[in-house]
Amino acid sequence: MRWAAAILAFWPTLALADGWEQLDGPGIVTALTARVLGYADGPSAGGALQDFFADGRTLYGDQWGRWEVWGDLYCSVWPPSDRWSCYTVSRQGLDIRFSTDGGEVSVGRYVDLD
Repeated sequence: MRWAAAILAFWPTLALADGWEQLDGPGIVTALTARVLGYADGPSAGGALQDFFADGRTLYGDQWGRWEVWGDLYCSVWPPSDRWSCYTVSRQGLDIRFSTDGGEVSVGRYVDLD
């Protein structure tokens, strides 16, 4: 039982060990609302921008979608699909990392703060 307490005591340290701060729901809203991220690995590796509008719309390149925060997850849907995908979100400096449970990672950088 002591080992469990020790793990819990160091959990925040472990979460920050790689330099990324995992965001909770309100942190995700603050990090994304009315922001623009640039992705180096965007369309055909030429890069792409993603705008996150306060009304829940998002524009990635020339494709419109919707975004919401569900609990502590960023979720988005891209028509014509009606399937939502959700990600944990972490921040490190000007970089925002989206991660799936399956280990897929996408990193964007604020272009409106450079």
